[in-house]
Amino acid sequence: MREGSLTAASTRLSLAPSTVSAQLTRLEETMGGKLFKRVGRNLEPTDLGRLVFRYADEIFSLGREMMDTVRGRPQAGPLSLKVGVVDVLPKYIVRRLLEPALQLPDKARLVCLEDKEDALLAELAMHRLDVVLSDSPLRSGLSVKAYSHLLGECGITFFAVQKIAESLQADFPRSLHGAPMLLPMEMTALRGALDIWFASLGIRPTIAGEFDDSALIKVFGQEGDGIFVAPTVIEQEVVRQHQVQVIGRTQAVKERYYAISVERIIKHPAVSAIFEAARHNLFVLKEMNGDIQPE
Repeated sequence: MREGSLTAASTRLSLAPSTVSAQLTRLEETMGGKLFKRVGRNLEPTDLGRLVFRYADEIFSLGREMMDTVRGRPQAGPLSLKVGVVDVLPKYIVRRLLEPALQLPDKARLVCLEDKEDALLAELAMHRLDVVLSDSPLRSGLSVKAYSHLLGECGITFFAVQKIAESLQADFPRSLHGAPMLLPMEMTALRGALDIWFASLGIRPTIAGEFDDSALIKVFGQEGDGIFVAPTVIEQEVVRQHQVQVIGRTQAVKERYYAISVERIIKHPAVSAIFEAARHNLFVLKEMNGDIQPE
């Protein structure tokens, strides 16, 4: 397709024109239609030809990438990092996790796709993503052959606007009983952990709202509609950005973050930088035992 004629293609491939023509005929028979049409002295692709070319180009590109990776050679052109982000992850956490990749000497060209986990894992399986960031490890029973790499974990902090927070700080966490809570949706990892923790303490908050978007929860919390939680590691950013106060913290409920990749041993330099920074910097916090009042 790129050469425009059988003669030029034959020269590029170091094959006789008759050999290329015979192979093209067999391919057209397999595909069930014409791949090229003659326009003057040149060949132009048909709609079917363009479709087949797009797939073939991607296949050969992946093949070259595979060989470069296996041989330990750098890929040609600027480094790219295609990341899938499970939509329940806090945006601040995502930015902090990805920051090391943006600070490499050869900056990575970042492409972020946010979606449900199943959709992202399907893209990962097709090698359209380099890594998926998630709050849970890969579930057993999935047909996707991939590996979960724990990036780190941290406790959670409870936030609210001043008029709510000040009335609840002194007796935290008992003060949460009956208090208006903005919670993640059921069936999420964080919601399950919160429900278990509340039940263990005999606390029954009033559910003021349930959300599948962590950013939306913070917007409602900022407007005084209830209490919300966020990872303690981004506590300062949440307070500053949303003008809220800390009610209290707990290490009894953990937020965990994973990088899911098709590699058992991470080799992509940008993903490796994310992994190392998360394990040795981002999630290295001062020890906090039990439930802690705000300072």
